[in-house]
Amino acid sequence: MKAGIVGLPNVGKSTLFNCLSNAKAQSANFPFCTIEPNIGIINVPDLRLQKLEQLVNPEKVIPATVEIVDIAGLVKGASKGEGLGNQFLANIRETDAIIHVIRCFDDDNIVHVEGSVDPVRDKEIIDLELQLKDLETAEKKHEKLNRLVKTGNKEAIKESVVLNKIIDHLRSFNPVRSLNFSDDEKKFADSIQLITSQPILYVCNVDESSVINGNKYVDDLKNSLNDKNAELMILAIGTEADINELESYEDRKAFLLDIGLSEPGSSKLIKKAYDLLSLQTYFTAGIKEVRAWTIKKGMTAPKAAGVIHSDFEKGFIRAEVISYEDYIHYGNESKAREAGKLNIEGKDYILMDGDIMHFRFNV
Repeated sequence: MKAGIVGLPNVGKSTLFNCLSNAKAQSANFPFCTIEPNIGIINVPDLRLQKLEQLVNPEKVIPATVEIVDIAGLVKGASKGEGLGNQFLANIRETDAIIHVIRCFDDDNIVHVEGSVDPVRDKEIIDLELQLKDLETAEKKHEKLNRLVKTGNKEAIKESVVLNKIIDHLRSFNPVRSLNFSDDEKKFADSIQLITSQPILYVCNVDESSVINGNKYVDDLKNSLNDKNAELMILAIGTEADINELESYEDRKAFLLDIGLSEPGSSKLIKKAYDLLSLQTYFTAGIKEVRAWTIKKGMTAPKAAGVIHSDFEKGFIRAEVISYEDYIHYGNESKAREAGKLNIEGKDYILMDGDIMHFRFNV
């Protein structure tokens, strides 16, 4: 599961990626600086992991991770191949969520590919290119299905109805994520891998003075959002890059307090990306290691066990579960067990975020 950072050229995507991953993707003041997508495996900040470390005192601590991809800047006409558009759109299709960076600050020294700062226009350029590409994909799929529909194929007829629904929606300049599907319809729609079906987070890149309350550009963008499934956050990417350059934790903390923040905006963004991908965390806690494991929300105990090792899923017998809150309250597994807070769960148990797990299996 990975989230892709997209936007017009030169809006701060690669700088943001560097802040998130500490991988030094090339960052320069001209379009098409990024050609190949840069990929970063990024640790998910989680205070719960620190508290477990303090209680257990393990030999090592391993955080949850999320994969972030820095995708080259899209331009107007990308859906028709402009500005290496086909390659870029193919890279977006391979991600599972979109982080759309939009410039919301004035600076005459930084070139804007459209000649002026207008976040609403910029958002619409990218949105439209993604919708046009999806429309092209859906129409091609529909042409192929029509041949089967003419033979009376029942499955093709059902799928054709869903495709017509998608095509009409896209022609009305709406993203697929804002459509309501039944479970069967969603299964088919997901199989087409439409870009605008992905969850999206709009990141308003502001100057340092606007990091707390935003500015007129941010307000305009908020007012233009008609996609209830989209999220928006404010981030001063240049400031985040400055914080990233500081060597000590104390210096970074002092910088943050000085501008009125309790934690780096990049940390909030990582957590939002994690949530955007419908991911959650469970923990294993022992002297050897305390570890955060990444799973999809709604995952059952055997599937979650399989994230550790496929044998755990194949030979699953039961799961021993302590909620994070109970573990912290009682201080360790033994005391939680004595208090009756360790639950024995079977194959149907759906993990809750923060569960402390111990799997019993036999292969």
